[in-house]
Parts: sequence; structure tokens; C-alpha cells
Amino acid sequence: MTDAEARAFAAEWVSAFNAHDVELVLSHYAPDVRLISPFYLRYSDGRTDEVCGLDDLRSYFSSALNRFPNLRFEMLEVAVGSRGMCIRYHTNLDDRIAMECVELDRTGRAVRVTCHYV
Repeated sequence: MTDAEARAFAAEWVSAFNAHDVELVLSHYAPDVRLISPFYLRYSDGRTDEVCGLDDLRSYFSSALNRFPNLRFEMLEVAVGSRGMCIRYHTNLDDRIAMECVELDRTGRAVRVTCHYV
């Protein structure tokens, strides 16, 4: 993965979230995606921190975007790896800094994502 490819993916991903377009956001994820997030642990009432598959991810993202209609991300930097990237961004939700490490499949869609927050 090149720096330009990683930055393009990250910019498109941030733009999709800022547009609150769930289907556009989901276009960045593989059907068998696994997303691990401490926020999902709260969303699932402590049952799990992992979202598996596009249908569950759609439900989670739709709920979040409906609950927080003013949610906005600002990309700060992208670190490139051999299989993907880490996207560091600011979210206006609780004025947090977040980092999502994204592993991509061969089609360039996220297959594994780990979310971290400051």
C-alpha cells in the first residue's frame, strides 16, 4: 500500500462518515469484517467489543449516526503499513482523538479494524 492509497482511503472514509451516509461508509468494509471497539462494548451492554459482518456493522453505525447527528471527524494523519493503515483523527464526540488500525483484504476493503481512543 502506498501513502497516496492510504490517504485516499482515509479521506474517503472520513468524508463518508461526515456525510452520515451509512452505505458509503460500509463500502469501505469487506463482508466478513471484524471491528473491535471499546465503544461497541458499551453498545452491546458489555457482551462483546467485536462487531462481525456488514449487517451488524450497518446496525451499529446507523444507530451511532442517528444518536449523534452532529458527529464529525477531522483526519489528522495516516500511518501506512504493509496490509493497511492506521487513521488518527479528531472526533467532536467528547472532543476525542481516535486511531483506527485497518487491515485491508485484496480488494482494498477493511477486513479487520481495531479502534483506540484518547
